[in-house]
Amino acid sequence: MGKKIEKLFKSYRDQLLHLAKLYGVVEIKSYARSAKRLTISQLELLLIKHRIKLPVNRSSDKALAKQEIKENSIRNVYLTFAFIFFLGCLISIRPYIKSVVNEVKFTYVAQEYKKPISKKSKEEKKIELPKANQNYDNTVSLNSETTSNLFDDLGYDLKGVRAGQKVKPIYLTKLPRDLKSLGDTRKKRELFIKIVLPLILDENKKITEDREKLFKILGKNFNTVGERVWLKRRFKEYKIDDQDLSKLKMRMDTIPVSLALAQAANESGWGTSRFALEGNALFGQWTWSKKGIKPKNKDPKKTHRVLQFQILKASVRAYKNNLNTHNAYKEFRETRAQLREKNKDITGLDLVEHIKNYAGIGEEYVKIIRTVIENNSLTDFDKANLLPTNLKKGLAL
Repeated sequence: MGKKIEKLFKSYRDQLLHLAKLYGVVEIKSYARSAKRLTISQLELLLIKHRIKLPVNRSSDKALAKQEIKENSIRNVYLTFAFIFFLGCLISIRPYIKSVVNEVKFTYVAQEYKKPISKKSKEEKKIELPKANQNYDNTVSLNSETTSNLFDDLGYDLKGVRAGQKVKPIYLTKLPRDLKSLGDTRKKRELFIKIVLPLILDENKKITEDREKLFKILGKNFNTVGERVWLKRRFKEYKIDDQDLSKLKMRMDTIPVSLALAQAANESGWGTSRFALEGNALFGQWTWSKKGIKPKNKDPKKTHRVLQFQILKASVRAYKNNLNTHNAYKEFRETRAQLREKNKDITGLDLVEHIKNYAGIGEEYVKIIRTVIENNSLTDFDKANLLPTNLKKGLAL
């Protein structure tokens, strides 16, 4: 009987179900109606409970475990396929989900802009800091009144700076286009100085930091790869082909603030010249490329243009590089180095006589710049410093 049953049924489980049906085991019938699947061990227990003899090839515990593993494996395969199918569907609809999310975000931002801005909110948003990678191609020039009010709101005034207060790190990208319309000459000149002063101090601060690093490197017996790379870049920046360290020490130095202010004032007409307003050219530097601004009523024999810049700070940097690298200002650098060796303060009046090559009029140019320094008490700013700030780039507008 047992052998016949083994031949009729494919598996041991089928044999157990057949015996349960044959002997009318009620529990198994009820489980079948509820669609509950009983394990082989549960079927065996129910048959034993009703004193029904199990088939001859009764499975061992090992066989039962093997059978359960097989059943679990099949179930896991189905679950895996279902999960893969779900992931595939999710990936395929991802672009749609992203577009919906973007639309929701855009709608939210649009609604925020539609909301009326309170007076307090306007005051809070009056000054905005630029992003780290801001593109200055679309910079907007503030008018003189707005610029003056901004300085007043931030407590930035020249009287305090002359008395020893530190200068607020406020960097305008363009000059106010209506500076010329200011009737009060004193007010116009003070506003110009306020705009240019932080730009000059910032460049000098960078030079001072580089100079300190240079002497630190030179004081070491062994330099790292990074320090050697840094030195190589400084040689290139200061145009020293033979990598002469003595030249680098002489060229890597600050420009007297009073001298830079006076030259900027003279070359730009206190910020009102066409070159200053159209090309941020504070120092009237020449170029023979087509990128510069062509002077009006220029001598036909001369082909130069006035160098233009995206922002004012770039003009200050180019001026600094000019005085620190061009052969025409070798005496300027040598005198500055001598003052350094004697631990003397370096002022604009100390070095003004060595910039006669800056303009074609030579000694007359020196007299003009000296007069601008003295008449406007610009030597008061030679010891000025920037106010320390947590912002790496200060306030750029």
